[in-house]
Amino acid sequence: MGHGVGKDLYRQLARRLDQAPMRTPWTPVFQELISSLYSPEEAALIIRLPYRPASLGRIARLIGKDEAELQRHLASLCDKGLVIDIWDGAQYRYMVSPLVIGFFEFTMMRVGPDLPLRRWAELFQGYMFGGREFLMANFGDGQQVSVMRALPHEEALDDQVEILDYERAAGLIENQSVFSVGLCSCRHEKHHLGYPPCRVPMETCTSMGSGAQFLIRNNLARPIDKQEMRDILARSRDLGLTLSADNVRRDAGFICHCCGCCCNLLLGIRQTGYPGILVTASVVAEVEEKQCIGCGLCVQACPIDALSLVPPTPETDPAPGSRPKARVGDFCLGCGVCALKCPTGALRLRQRTRRVYHPEDSFERVLMQSLERGTLQTLLFDNPMSRTHQFMRGLVGGFLKLPLVKQALMSEMVRSRFLSALRRAAAVNPKESP
Repeated sequence: MGHGVGKDLYRQLARRLDQAPMRTPWTPVFQELISSLYSPEEAALIIRLPYRPASLGRIARLIGKDEAELQRHLASLCDKGLVIDIWDGAQYRYMVSPLVIGFFEFTMMRVGPDLPLRRWAELFQGYMFGGREFLMANFGDGQQVSVMRALPHEEALDDQVEILDYERAAGLIENQSVFSVGLCSCRHEKHHLGYPPCRVPMETCTSMGSGAQFLIRNNLARPIDKQEMRDILARSRDLGLTLSADNVRRDAGFICHCCGCCCNLLLGIRQTGYPGILVTASVVAEVEEKQCIGCGLCVQACPIDALSLVPPTPETDPAPGSRPKARVGDFCLGCGVCALKCPTGALRLRQRTRRVYHPEDSFERVLMQSLERGTLQTLLFDNPMSRTHQFMRGLVGGFLKLPLVKQALMSEMVRSRFLSALRRAAAVNPKESP
């Protein structure tokens, strides 16, 4: 394959990957990254795969390939984390891995002497944080829907606060029966970038349900039982780690155990100022000033530097020699890590006054995330080989880009009707389109 042909192929692959709910705009670093991850043959296949999860039979019909041969190619891509195979109870459906949660995590969960892990780590870091293109495309317009949300530590909750089961890490665990643990992609990446050793074990990425099954099936994680899952959760509480999970209220597939020194989500919020990278919990930290002794342990513990010590003024504390008090800034994840470290109980998690939007399930999250980022039309008309679908993607995509249309669909009342209509359409016509 000539140099020009190869470059054009990876341009096509980049455009294909950019149509996911998490956008991946073209940059020279991204070109080098995908050229390293995907062979030309793999890139040519990925370009032709449907935008929605599809069965082996449908993919074979679309691209005119023998099913047995196609299955071998897809299995190889799943082993690398470049394609995700999803068991729906009757058959596997295949979808192209987005960048996050997707081929970044799965690539950096891999191990092996022949893998260029250091170079991959450099390229991932350079693409996601070396410039502004990736962050602006996904968070630069104040997007509300992200792929992950913070979970509060229950021990940090105020006695008067009650949270729902989907907000409790322990509740998420109890509702599942299959679990896995693998390398934390962020810590593994930082290890290969030469960061100082982290105090948290490398093997800390936990998954549940179908997410765990995918990782176990493709040798990206090992199976664990429910008790080990509970033990990892308890360790994260003791270490003061931030918990995060799927940004869904039903069937969450993973729990991350994040430290401020390695986690790309927390580093992204802290270094770039884009709070939408990680959706907050429905609770927020508040300080009871009378109990605060100004020790600063909460400030040290906060992974996004949301707390500070504020010197007293004559108006707030006229007593001479008064110590500074902790103050929570404008943005707080609601993770409760600060409260776990407070020796006097001055910091507790209380209900937010403003409601936080957490999608019902992956169907809702993907649709609303795609709407915000301008790729919903590719899910509605998902056949990349069809000229009719190509025309409809352009037509509907132009309509959805209109600011008033997007604003209306994201509003709570219209959003509910819009999603209900799409769910009804999916239920009425469950067969895959040609």
